[in-house]
Amino acid sequence: MPDAFMDAVLPVPPILLEQALDHGPRAEPLRRQLFQRLRQAILDGRLPAGSPLPGSRALAEGLAISRNTVTAAYEHLLAEGYVQSDRQGTRVAALSSPSVAASGPQPAAQLPATAARLALMQPRAARPGPAHWLSPGMPALSQFPSAAWRRALDRAVRDGGPAALGYGDPLGEMALRTAIARHLALARGVRCTPEQVVITEGAQEALVLCVRLLTNPGDTAWVEDPGYRGAQSALHGGDLRTLPLRVDAQGLMADEADWRTRTPRLVYTSPSHQYPGGSVLSVARRLALMEQARRHGAWIIEDDYDSEFRHAGERIAAMQGLADGAPVLYVGTFSKTMFPALRIGFVVLPEALLAAVRPPLTEMLRGGQRHAQLALADFIDSGQFGRHLGRMRRLYRERQHQLRAALAQHLTVPHGIEGGHCGMHLLVRLPPAYPDHAIATAARAHGMAPAPLSAFALQPRPEDNGLVLGYGHTPVELFAPLVQRLSQLAQDARRE
Repeated sequence: MPDAFMDAVLPVPPILLEQALDHGPRAEPLRRQLFQRLRQAILDGRLPAGSPLPGSRALAEGLAISRNTVTAAYEHLLAEGYVQSDRQGTRVAALSSPSVAASGPQPAAQLPATAARLALMQPRAARPGPAHWLSPGMPALSQFPSAAWRRALDRAVRDGGPAALGYGDPLGEMALRTAIARHLALARGVRCTPEQVVITEGAQEALVLCVRLLTNPGDTAWVEDPGYRGAQSALHGGDLRTLPLRVDAQGLMADEADWRTRTPRLVYTSPSHQYPGGSVLSVARRLALMEQARRHGAWIIEDDYDSEFRHAGERIAAMQGLADGAPVLYVGTFSKTMFPALRIGFVVLPEALLAAVRPPLTEMLRGGQRHAQLALADFIDSGQFGRHLGRMRRLYRERQHQLRAALAQHLTVPHGIEGGHCGMHLLVRLPPAYPDHAIATAARAHGMAPAPLSAFALQPRPEDNGLVLGYGHTPVELFAPLVQRLSQLAQDARRE
């Protein structure tokens, strides 16, 4: 800043002296306050382009602050480009559109258009938190072995050293990919090598990654209806022609006519535990789906939702393991088996596909969360993960049994119960006279977050009416009073 300018005798604009700076103990530094005042005056046009800044001595005296404070504010303005300095002094720079920066958010009509796909991905309700009972998809967080997890994290930080602070393998830590491949082979019958496992930020990123790798805008994708809304959002985000296929007691229904007239590029299904209905895709339909996919050049995304928590009979094996070279991408997550905030999921790619997509994957992904990944690998390999799963299966089995008993005793409206053989929720179907959205909305005011079944349907039908009740994180002693309240809310919402 030229000394001659700093000493120049220039009038101080009254707008800069209208209000004294705040000298209070909790106030921002005076140089920051002055910079903000000058910047705002420039942005809203009260100090027009070309206006000379007043002398630092005069402004300091007018505001009763030190000259060094004024100098620091002027230098900040110069550094950010609000003013320009030359031999003639320092003047306000010409800004292209100061009103945009000064006046805050503009009316929607004056802003560039957003993507049309956003209209297809609007949330139906605010995401419930742990304080909301009966929320589907929420595990028993209070039962998680935090001490064991903390020790695993400590070991990961200690053993990883400074190297683990840098970027990792874009496809994920090999220790975790190896642990996952080993666990999937034993627990889910998945056929894969560690190299086929790609670590993602939860199942949602895995679904988005599948869409990006396998489709082009305008391609056709099939999705279960009613079905998982995260899958619907991933397909909409890829600008795909998303077609809903109904689900019955044997899972996704697709016949020859569908393959002939609505041939998909991508098929999303949750075969071992359909969400939210709870049905299992029969082996006949699994084999037919894979055969048709091969014949028509389609890919299948198998979302193995909640399959670790099987409550009756033997666990249902993954579809991916039924045949070698199946056109199936297997997606999983630790959000339910561990905790949602972990944000670690994975996708198992077919070996033939991996060779084609590995180069772009290294550009699309960045290795991160290295300590969490290493800790999770340790947690699995040490047996802590398996023991935790065993405890949770027993807990959820008991809670599912107790919720059924509470529904039988206290839900006085006509209803039917589906699911419950797996996972952490039950589906309670209701007659159309009891609107599920109205009941779910009213329940939130009472600390509950059941999900309306109709919200899961792309093309809702009258039978798509009911409540998805999560029992994972709700204590059994609350089931009776909560169901009693739900019963009353359903009666209140009844349409005549």
